[in-house]
Amino acid sequence: MNMDLETYIETVIRPKIQGDGGEVQYAECRDGELTLVFQGECSKCLILDRCLRWIESEIQRDLGESVTVRAVRKKPFFWDT
Repeated sequence: MNMDLETYIETVIRPKIQGDGGEVQYAECRDGELTLVFQGECSKCLILDRCLRWIESEIQRDLGESVTVRAVRKKPFFWDT
């Protein structure tokens, strides 16, 4: 598969995450650390760490890149009230 990480997250990973009611967005990748912003069901998921490891393995398998995924949880604005 010949695509960059941002495109891969958008076209391969994101639809799978959305299937479970979540949302993921690419933030940045620096020095082997991929930062993703998680929203929706992902923002309160108790097993997000498993998902991060899964994303790492998918990237390794499909793109041949070794990255560590760091999650930023972004809760909906109305949770602040």
